[in-house]
Amino acid sequence: MTHSDTIRIAVYGCCPDEAVLFRELAPGLGVQPVITDAPVSEATADLAAAGRCVSVGHRTPVTRTTLRALGRAGVGYVSTRSIGYDHIDVEYAKSIGILVENVSYSPAGVADYTLMLMLMAVRDAKAIVRRTDLHDYRLGDARGKELRDLTVGVIGTGRIGTAVMDRLRGFGCRILAHDIRPVDRRTAAEFVPLDELLRRSDLITLHAPLTARTHHLLDRQRLAQLKDGALIVNTARGGLIDTEALVQQLENGRLAGAALDVVEGEEGVFYTDCRDEPKESKALLRLQELPNALISPHTAYYTDHALRDTVENSLANCLTFESRNHHG
Repeated sequence: MTHSDTIRIAVYGCCPDEAVLFRELAPGLGVQPVITDAPVSEATADLAAAGRCVSVGHRTPVTRTTLRALGRAGVGYVSTRSIGYDHIDVEYAKSIGILVENVSYSPAGVADYTLMLMLMAVRDAKAIVRRTDLHDYRLGDARGKELRDLTVGVIGTGRIGTAVMDRLRGFGCRILAHDIRPVDRRTAAEFVPLDELLRRSDLITLHAPLTARTHHLLDRQRLAQLKDGALIVNTARGGLIDTEALVQQLENGRLAGAALDVVEGEEGVFYTDCRDEPKESKALLRLQELPNALISPHTAYYTDHALRDTVENSLANCLTFESRNHHG
């Protein structure tokens, strides 16, 4: 492959702001992006026919039927513009000759947002803002807490979890950490077994990938281990928490609150305007009705810096694959 070659890459599920970046960055790399806002599917797989690489978003599951259609179109590589793979059956893709890889991007945006949700949770910001919007300027019944007085449990200490711990050090709180993988433990955190972290933490923050092993990591039994009045923050994946069990614990007041940027069943709801057509997601609707649950629509990653990283690295991954394939 020479620099004079132009590589064609189909970019699926491409938002307008991503499209601007693909059009800006691709030509300098010798890439011709074929951009569509439609998700990859059996019906759209033919867009990939002139190239071996595609770039997909994280918002829509990539089914086995779609993977087979991509394979028939000659695709050998899928770059997902996300850290998580849970929307793609990676092993099945591999079995039909398609390699799937994720992208890395600055962890700072998600880490910053996580800290914001923590602070909002410990100060009951949702209830305060709601009252103020109604011109009720009285103080709430419950006083806020200060992070320095709390024990924060960090579950998952990859790039984002580590960035969260870095930020927490400045607040002076006690940090507990748990990870199922071997990690560099040169941090201010005390690494402990998961059950111990759950028992000792005043606030839990989730940064683990969603896999078969971590699905409902916080299930009914583990949620019951949490301290009375504990808080939960999740900016990772909704499926890490048994939502039904969480709703019950929030409704009965045993848990003080939850701040969630991701929710089970968010697919097809988050990133759409549902003002005129409320979507059927009972768990999400119940959470939003609770005064002690703060919900945002999977937006923690959404910064200028991270978006540029995502597009650049998706293109770079495709080019690396093409180079290996050309020389291999």
